[in-house]
Amino acid sequence: MKKLIKPLEKLSDFFDVYLTEIKGLSQNTITSYKYAFQLLFEYVYENQGTTPDKVTFDTLSHGTITSFLYWLETNRNCSIQTRNQRLAAIVSFAKFIVKDNAMEATRFCSEVLNIPKKKMPKNKTIKYFTKSEITILLSLPNTDRKLGHRDAVLMSVLYASGARAQEICDLKISDVNFGLQQTTLRLVGKGNKGRVVAIPEKCAKLLKHYINSSNENKSRELHVFSSQTHEHMTISCVEGIVAKYLKIAKFENPNMFIHGNYSPHTFRHSIAVHMLECGTPLPVIKAFLGHSSIETTLRYATVTPELANKYLLLRNTFPQTETPPTDDDFCVKKTLPFMNTPKSSIF
Repeated sequence: MKKLIKPLEKLSDFFDVYLTEIKGLSQNTITSYKYAFQLLFEYVYENQGTTPDKVTFDTLSHGTITSFLYWLETNRNCSIQTRNQRLAAIVSFAKFIVKDNAMEATRFCSEVLNIPKKKMPKNKTIKYFTKSEITILLSLPNTDRKLGHRDAVLMSVLYASGARAQEICDLKISDVNFGLQQTTLRLVGKGNKGRVVAIPEKCAKLLKHYINSSNENKSRELHVFSSQTHEHMTISCVEGIVAKYLKIAKFENPNMFIHGNYSPHTFRHSIAVHMLECGTPLPVIKAFLGHSSIETTLRYATVTPELANKYLLLRNTFPQTETPPTDDDFCVKKTLPFMNTPKSSIF
């Protein structure tokens, strides 16, 4: 009976001959490809309990590669670009294997060669308010009236906390902590991830006065902001409030608010840009906004030439979003012959 060819047996020729002599790839690229397969074997061991020497092409079929790519993004916080780089390594290997006409690899090759690259999100211009525009917006509500008072505080908190509209809607009185040194809000964002943010003293005083004046029942389980009809405000209500004052602001200040359509999210963009302008480090802003990747936060550094020059040159000083290999990684690495080479500086 013919012996089945296993992936590990073919990888040495793939790296040492095919990529080096035939494709002529750089050593850095080959090292990156090797790391992609190290991760793949670690994934298979972690999820299927199969050691590298026991992995067959059938092991890597039946959706395994697709699941691996998903694991890279969710468990290792890989960017789309990194995910596509790992896929490119596996696709290249599949093309190499196809040339051998190995029947046992047919399904693996077919599946891999049909996995599409994930599209990078298009770079959209970030709309934000200038500090002067923020001042104008926050001064428009008539705070002598109940709704005006609510609107002024709501927009102040939107800006000061960098909260998403849904996070503002879900904010309860119990999520607000008026401490001796600072006031903090507990916000629950995407993926039900919570974070605690501090707000400036001026905003804290406005919020405390509003809660004390509006919370007649003294219940800490009530939502901070309510509409005229619902105790739990909706995003559409927040959008309506912001749109109302933007219309007034544009009419009274025709030379300002020139970026077209704005939304509650513009307050979030604005505080991020203003923090950057003040020199706040990007990792601090990342934590403040609850971003999972520094790449998401880094886009704020491109809104003006000044910020771009200041921060984009520092891009390489930030740690990779993907966890780099370490000597403590599972011993899978030590069982891979193609990894018995000096570490590349790219990791």
